[in-house]
Amino acid sequence: MSKPKVFVTRAIPKGGMELIRPACDAEVWAEDLPPPRPVLLEKVRGVDGLLCLLTDLIDGEVMDAAGPSLRVISNHAVGYDNIDVAAATERGIPVGNTPGILTETTADFAFALLMAAARRVAEGADYVRAGKWRTWGPMILLGYDVHGATLGLVGMGRIGQAMARRAAGFGMKVIYYDPYFDASRGAAAGAEERDTLDALLAEADFISLHVPLTKETHHLIDARALGKMKTTAVLINTSRGPIVDTEALYDALTARRIAYAALDVTDPEPLPADHKLLALPNCLVAPHIASASWATRTRMAVMAAENLLAGLRGERLPNCVNPEVYGSR
Repeated sequence: MSKPKVFVTRAIPKGGMELIRPACDAEVWAEDLPPPRPVLLEKVRGVDGLLCLLTDLIDGEVMDAAGPSLRVISNHAVGYDNIDVAAATERGIPVGNTPGILTETTADFAFALLMAAARRVAEGADYVRAGKWRTWGPMILLGYDVHGATLGLVGMGRIGQAMARRAAGFGMKVIYYDPYFDASRGAAAGAEERDTLDALLAEADFISLHVPLTKETHHLIDARALGKMKTTAVLINTSRGPIVDTEALYDALTARRIAYAALDVTDPEPLPADHKLLALPNCLVAPHIASASWATRTRMAVMAAENLLAGLRGERLPNCVNPEVYGSR
C-alpha cells in the first residue's frame, strides 16, 4: 500500500520529520525562503496532506490546485491568518495549528524586548561598538525603570497572562484590555481590567500586544491610538505586524510622541534592510524569533506532524481550528 503524499513547505526540526517520513511520501522544500507562489501551486498537486508555515498563503486556489486528494492542512504556527480557514471548511479540509506550546517562550521574549527597550540595551551595544564609550557619564543612555511601572496588556490570552506573571516579579502594576476575557480571571492573575483600549493606552508605561490578526485588530495601533499613549511609553509587539500601522509608528517615533518601540513582527515582514524604521535609534526590531528556542520549535514541529498524520488517517486533529468541518462530512 502506497504512503500518503505530503508537501512540507520548509525544513522543520527533526522531531517532526522523524514522525512524518516513516508514514508518508514527503517532499520538503529545502530552500531558506518560502516556495514562490507558482512553485507552491505545482508542489501541492495531488498531495494528501500539506504542512505549511505562517509565511505561506494557503487560500482556495492552493486547495483547488491540490485537488480532492487533500485531506489535511497543518500549520506550523499558533496563528493561522495565512490560511483561508473558511475555504478549507467549505472543502471539508481540517486545519491544524500548534497552540499552547509557545506561551512561555514567547512571553520570555516579549519581556526581554520590554527590558531591552526600557534600558536601551541595543543602543548601548551599538554605542560601544562605534567607539563612543570614553568614560562613565551621569547622562549617558538614560532609560526607564521597569520595576514599579505600569504594564498594559492588549489581549489577555495565554501569552498575556504569562506576561502578567513575569511583571509581578518586577513589582509592576498590570492592566489589560480584552473584551473577550473574563474579568474575574484577570483579577486572579493580579491584573486590573480597563473598559476601553484608550484608557489602557493613556495609563500604561509599557504596552504589549497579544491579540490575533483579524479584520478588527488590523491597524489596531494606528495614529489615533499612538496619540493616546504617554510620550514616555514603550510599545512591544510580538503578535502580528499588521496590528500596528507602520507609517503611523514611524511618525510617532520620529516626533517622539512615544519613546520607543520593540518589535518582533513587522509590516511588511521581513522589513527591507533599507527600511526607514530600521534607521531609528528608538526602534528595536527582531526577526520574528519570539518562539525560537530549541525545545519550543521542536515541540511545534511534533504538534504539526501529529495534526498532519491524524488528518491523513481520517482521525480528528489534536488541535483543529475549524472543528465544524467534522460535522460537515
